[in-house]
Amino acid sequence: MKVNFKKLNEEAITPNYAHLGDAGLDLYSLEDYSLKPGEIKTFFLGFALEFTKEYVALVNDKGGRANVDHLHTLGGVFDSSYRGEYNVCLTNLGKNIFEIKKGQKIAQLLIVPITQAQLEEVEILSDTSRKEGRFGSTGG
Repeated sequence: MKVNFKKLNEEAITPNYAHLGDAGLDLYSLEDYSLKPGEIKTFFLGFALEFTKEYVALVNDKGGRANVDHLHTLGGVFDSSYRGEYNVCLTNLGKNIFEIKKGQKIAQLLIVPITQAQLEEVEILSDTSRKEGRFGSTGG
């Protein structure tokens, strides 16, 4: 799949896959920043993308950043029609300040195919074994 990449800031680091077969392109900070516990900050990445309407770009956590450092991404849906600067909105769910360094991997971008649903209003939905079971209803 071809994705057009445009640098908006000469210091932007081109997103890249760390390993063959990886799903996510690594995204890099353009600034040093001390992210306090509970703080939310948007990091602008200095680039824009262009790809076809059959895809969407989704920002997701880096595994280590989420599991070890307790950083979590918020939002992060970039539709194919978006031509503005990509960004990562991070929050620190940990108890300590997290030092982000310029050039550090802070999130990952997945470019995935989409299907647009055709919603049809009905009076009754089909029955399933789960029925209207909510959280924990499947035993997990």
